[in-house]
Amino acid sequence: MIPVQGYVGQSVAVLGLGRSGRATAAALRAGGADVVVWDDSVPARDLAAQDGFEIRDLTKAGAFDGVAKLVVSPGIPHLYPRPNPVIAAAWDAGVSVDNDIGLFFQSFATPEWDGFDVAPWIVAVTGSNGKSTTSALIHHILVENGRPAQLAGNIGRGVLDIDPAHDGEIVVLELSSYQTDLARALTPDIAVFTNLSPDHLDRHAGLGGYFAAKRRLFAEGGPDRAIIGVDEPEGCYLANQLGEGANDDRVIRISSGRKLSQGWCVFARKGFLSEVRKGRQVGSIDLREIAGLPGAHNHQNACAAYAVCRSLGLGPKGIEAAMRSYPGLPHRSQLIKEHNGVRYVNDSKATNVDSASKALQAFTNIRWICGGLQKEGGLDAVIPHLGNVAKAYVIGREATEFARQLDGVDAAICGTMAAAVAQAAKDALPGDVVLLAPAAASFDQYDSFERRGDDFIACVEAETM
Repeated sequence: MIPVQGYVGQSVAVLGLGRSGRATAAALRAGGADVVVWDDSVPARDLAAQDGFEIRDLTKAGAFDGVAKLVVSPGIPHLYPRPNPVIAAAWDAGVSVDNDIGLFFQSFATPEWDGFDVAPWIVAVTGSNGKSTTSALIHHILVENGRPAQLAGNIGRGVLDIDPAHDGEIVVLELSSYQTDLARALTPDIAVFTNLSPDHLDRHAGLGGYFAAKRRLFAEGGPDRAIIGVDEPEGCYLANQLGEGANDDRVIRISSGRKLSQGWCVFARKGFLSEVRKGRQVGSIDLREIAGLPGAHNHQNACAAYAVCRSLGLGPKGIEAAMRSYPGLPHRSQLIKEHNGVRYVNDSKATNVDSASKALQAFTNIRWICGGLQKEGGLDAVIPHLGNVAKAYVIGREATEFARQLDGVDAAICGTMAAAVAQAAKDALPGDVVLLAPAAASFDQYDSFERRGDDFIACVEAETM
């Protein structure tokens, strides 16, 4: 646990008692704060009461009397589409609002660091797609090369739930826009921006607000090194803003699909990763046979992880060897099994059209299981990438409307995962890929993309026994 510094004897309120909220309350108490908590869920409040926390209804008048700070869980909207009433009440009471990420950056460094030979590092990864894979891959490479490391944030453990830093340790954080948008302190040593595509637009009042939330990771404190995906205009803009000329090594540009030549850059083309510094290639990796990193979208993740690890002093050969042993993450281009010449791939994390499009480009002869709760913008962006789809099998409560938008694709309206997997398995021929890449959120039928992916796995196992 990271005890939160700066609030000894002060009253701090925590709103939201999910994983991060509970960890935040415990870390505040460990740091000497007087903690009061609230959640709309009665069971969540009961659990907090069992842990000895004072339950205070923060929706009531006067709830913020004597409170120094309100700490908000990331899933709670603070501004758009409308401010949460508790947060608005904190504003009216003059109480500062923060989240666990801000408290972490404020509290991670301690006087004990003065005795370390090598100060700990923080690597923070954000972007629309690939954050989890990039963060996990960085962590895997570091551990495989004997570097002490922890993985936290939007993946793994909550940021305040990790262990205090050791000499030379590297903490890798995956940070979502919900987390970067509100944090009052953001000071990583290395910051990564993978890419940008429309997502969470209601939460950020459009694409500009969404990008602004990501950009805060680079603007609030200024990392020592920024690794920026430049395959979208926003990334090009950000790299330009952060660097002083093409040869400023504080910025490493990365790309999947096009050759780069400015300063220090890492790019992947036709399955080969190249590192270029001052116009000379200084490293390369053949990514095509790395099973845990299929497709161009994963090659971008590989470029980002490679750039981070090179910034931390690792050599190309050590990075390559670790990449080859990387197992991949569940629900992200996860090969479940091969049966009768047919591969079954779980990419349940493809919850928007951009991530689904990337999955569709990674395979051929696809039996595509798709559908769910559509996000703003419809399916227009996925249409140009349907050339590899032999047939679509549509699930979800709005399966008929979803299928109607798949112009020119043979689509079966299945409704349930079991029906979709059964029909896809029946239709599939040797060499085909049955791919779950929904291009939609899961919440019409499941409480998370993980549950949806687990259901796919179970259905595949039942059909291929």
